[in-house]
Amino acid sequence: MSEVAEKFARLTPVPAYQMVAEAIEREILSGRLRPGDPIGTEAQLVRQFGVNRSTVREGIRLLEQSGMVQRDSSRRLAVGLPHYDQLATRASRALILHQVTFRELWEATMALSLATIDLAVERATQEEIATLEANIDATEASLDDPSAVAAYDSEFHVMLEKTARNRVLELAREPSNMLIYPTTHVAVQGTEQGGRRLVEAHRMLVQSLKLRDVELGRLWTRRHLNDWRKGFERTGNDLDQPVDLVTAPSAMA
Repeated sequence: MSEVAEKFARLTPVPAYQMVAEAIEREILSGRLRPGDPIGTEAQLVRQFGVNRSTVREGIRLLEQSGMVQRDSSRRLAVGLPHYDQLATRASRALILHQVTFRELWEATMALSLATIDLAVERATQEEIATLEANIDATEASLDDPSAVAAYDSEFHVMLEKTARNRVLELAREPSNMLIYPTTHVAVQGTEQGGRRLVEAHRMLVQSLKLRDVELGRLWTRRHLNDWRKGFERTGNDLDQPVDLVTAPSAMA
């Protein structure tokens, strides 16, 4: 009888301290524990989980690093406000592990960007508009450096998201923002006019804020993101390939 090919990897036991951290995290993310709520002392958690004190301490340390748990002046443990950059990093890793494609990234970015510009047109302040314009000037001064252009592009869109004043939209964009930079770098370097077209789109998006013109904003959002997709395709990358397999600019002819 022939051997059956192995289909499963060996199981790796999850450390007890990680199970403690995940159990507390589930209660927080479910809303059953809210910011400021006490979660008990280390001694109480030891009794509840049936583990030793060092295991509880290590689990709490993980939660403190992400901001999920904090200690007050008397060292009592309570639910904190999470550090969203940490949550975004974890979500970004999940997107990569699920082999998210450029097409999926582009489709989601289009939907979220259109919602963002609708609100940004209504809510952007003159000070915020001036900050966006300074970013565009810096981008234009760096057109000979695709890496810098991609970095300024990421910064521009983070600032634009903040002008919308909608934390749900802002947090929804954070994980995918971390995947956009490398693909923008590829698209800008692989297209002769990519950087200049990016600057033009940014200027027109800011113009839509100045004029409070939603339709102008939506028009240039679509043009900007379509340019991103076309630039990406021109480098020979497939829209349906996982984002983490994108050909690096330095490797392209």
